[in-house]
Amino acid sequence: MEWNKLLSPKRVGVYTKNSGGRSGDLRSEFEKDYHRIIGSSSFRRLQDKTQVFALDKSDFIRTRLTHSLEVSSFAKSLGQNIAQYLIENKKDPEFTVQTKSDICDILQCAGLIHDIGNPPFGHFGEEAIRDWFGRKMRTLKFKGRPVTELLSDQMLQDFYHFEGNAQALRQVCKLHFLVNENGMNLTYALLNTIIKYPVSSLNIQTKSGNIKDKKMGYFYAEQDLYDKISQETGTQGKRHPLTYILEAADDIAYCTADIEDAFKKGFISYEKLREELVDAQRLAKADTTKLDPVGMLDHQFDNALARKVENPQLYAVQNFLVRIQSALIFCATYGFTSNYSQIMDGTYPYDIFHHTYGEWVRKALGDIAYRHAFMSAQILQMEVAAGNILEFLLDRFVPAVLYYDTDLELNMMEKKLVRLISENYRQTYHLYARKCRTEEEKLYLRLLLATDFISGMTDSYAKDLYQRLNGII
Repeated sequence: MEWNKLLSPKRVGVYTKNSGGRSGDLRSEFEKDYHRIIGSSSFRRLQDKTQVFALDKSDFIRTRLTHSLEVSSFAKSLGQNIAQYLIENKKDPEFTVQTKSDICDILQCAGLIHDIGNPPFGHFGEEAIRDWFGRKMRTLKFKGRPVTELLSDQMLQDFYHFEGNAQALRQVCKLHFLVNENGMNLTYALLNTIIKYPVSSLNIQTKSGNIKDKKMGYFYAEQDLYDKISQETGTQGKRHPLTYILEAADDIAYCTADIEDAFKKGFISYEKLREELVDAQRLAKADTTKLDPVGMLDHQFDNALARKVENPQLYAVQNFLVRIQSALIFCATYGFTSNYSQIMDGTYPYDIFHHTYGEWVRKALGDIAYRHAFMSAQILQMEVAAGNILEFLLDRFVPAVLYYDTDLELNMMEKKLVRLISENYRQTYHLYARKCRTEEEKLYLRLLLATDFISGMTDSYAKDLYQRLNGII
């Protein structure tokens, strides 16, 4: 792969420039991407989508929006570090100062939209949608025939493996209908960066050992779009190098933020966090001369006592996590630059923390947060409640769209439910339905219409709609 193609500034939609002289817009194409994103309603909706704690009213708990801002910041910082190393050490004669500027802009944008396709209630929302189709797809019938007999295997697998990453590509390229059907009309370089898994739902291989095969990266509906992105950037089914950096930034953000949020919510104490780190450090047989999280935490606690800080535990945890973030940025930089040739060949199968001093730390923090926060009674109760909400919405809207836009009349309730679906989503459906070659493809798009609507909801909207439809005023 070559950077001059990987950083393609081209877009799917090409607009005619205004006549009458030169444009006064001096922004690069990637800087324009940034402004398109932050001005979009789909980006704003992230402020009311769960990161970990669903429907939490505390102002210090992270949402998808604050998480995305953090990922954007880490991604840009990582891009700067990696690019500077490549330039100073002459690792790639093709890599220039302009290349550095471009990848930093792209990574900043990618961080903002990497979770833009996630449904309400965090990753649990994805699981709930997958679970619903796994249980109920076989019960759906269209004109007397099971839907499972009408849709192709890839169409079915798209729903069985519903994925926020694939929905993100769909969201920014089609569902954000502003000017026309090209959505935000972002650059090919940016679009390819957010495709973490360059495989379809038919090619998921969770046991392949290659990180790119873990999940699907695009729906059947976006197959042609993905092929175009891959062709324009020269990846040809391989992972874009910047995707490794974006993923590392995401890992750094969530593994540290989840600990801070869990601590502030009271799910884990300072003493328990230290105990967990001691155990993890011992099991990892870590070289503490390279990275010593327990020593770092102790040092920050001693600092707090010396400064006579009112809450030394909070001071220690927050400052410890800031320093862990810096250490993980260093590790990710090393992981990328030391495996640069394989990454550029598209053959590197791991994340860029693999075999670095930060690998065990990232895993340990994630495990601690999972056991003390994600498995807490409060989170489990909220997930059960969220599951009931999504189950109800899917039970109503999926059957309602089965006969929408067909020669068969909808019943009274189905008509009302369809009218509740965003006009933007219905407009997008009709635009692409007109291009369908078969009735089965249109049926597939109608099912996507339901998942588009539900996955696009904020937590509050999903909860409020559930209550209103159940007569709970």
